[in-house]
Amino acid sequence: MARALRPSFEIGSVRVRAGRAQSLALPITRLVTGADVDLPIRVVHGREEGPTVWVDAAIHGDEAVGVEVVRQVLAALDPKTLRGTLIAVPIVNVLGFMNGSRYLPDRRDLNRSFPGAPRGSLAGRIAHLFMTQVVDQCEVGIDLHTGSDRRTNLPQVRGDLEDARTRELAAAFAAPVMLHAKVRDGSLRHAAREHGATVLLYEAGEAWRMDAWAVGAGVLGVRRVLAALGMTEPVAEDPPAPSAVSWRSGWVRARGTGMLHLEVALGQHVDEGQRLGGLFDSFGKRVRLVHANRAGIVIARTEAPLVTSGDAVVHIAEVEA
Repeated sequence: MARALRPSFEIGSVRVRAGRAQSLALPITRLVTGADVDLPIRVVHGREEGPTVWVDAAIHGDEAVGVEVVRQVLAALDPKTLRGTLIAVPIVNVLGFMNGSRYLPDRRDLNRSFPGAPRGSLAGRIAHLFMTQVVDQCEVGIDLHTGSDRRTNLPQVRGDLEDARTRELAAAFAAPVMLHAKVRDGSLRHAAREHGATVLLYEAGEAWRMDAWAVGAGVLGVRRVLAALGMTEPVAEDPPAPSAVSWRSGWVRARGTGMLHLEVALGQHVDEGQRLGGLFDSFGKRVRLVHANRAGIVIARTEAPLVTSGDAVVHIAEVEA
């Protein structure tokens, strides 16, 4: 007797049959030219039962790494063997991405606009659309980001590590560091958690760059999480090193103004008081040294050549022994 197929997956006005993958576009707004702006989505609806998971990128329009992560993850998925359903949204902030801007045209930060409202601002309407069509159908989400404001991030997963399910999936992702991070009002992670979803936030690389090492770590991490959820077979590779666990982190800030020369790399362990670099004037005279304010791992650093007093220059995560 033939086994009954799973019901079709409904999203927007589209029904995706089990064992199929389908792309669709949800209307957002219309440009002054009359052209439509849509939210691009691809649904991979497996033949067999399993979790429903979303993965998204480019909530900030200048963050390109996650878009490539989504592309590579989708390329390796077969709906005929997938257990469960994956909703992939490679570019959430479509207008910002087209303009190479972190924000929407009205300068709103989309990741401070959730859960949104159907008749609110443009940001609020996009957030509401994403929540109702994507998040409300899922039990787990992976939100892909990069550093901002000329900063680059070590591959890391942020989430509520006090929640056992979140910590389990963060460990499965196996980024170099998993960091306990409080949720921010208006963020996707906060709104999705309020709707009952478990959310991992991946940070890696620099805005508006396609850092291959950040992409590679993200692709492996997403694939590991899908495997941990039983949706795919385990990733065929040597077991990854366990993530360093951090409950606290903080930025070292410049105590002067000058040209910055950093002497530490992402992922490097530093001791409290260790020299991280120095500030120099335009003639090469050193005007200030930069020292670590705690012991830990460098998880982010500025790439700006010029800093002023108070600027964040190195982000250090304290890690469990």
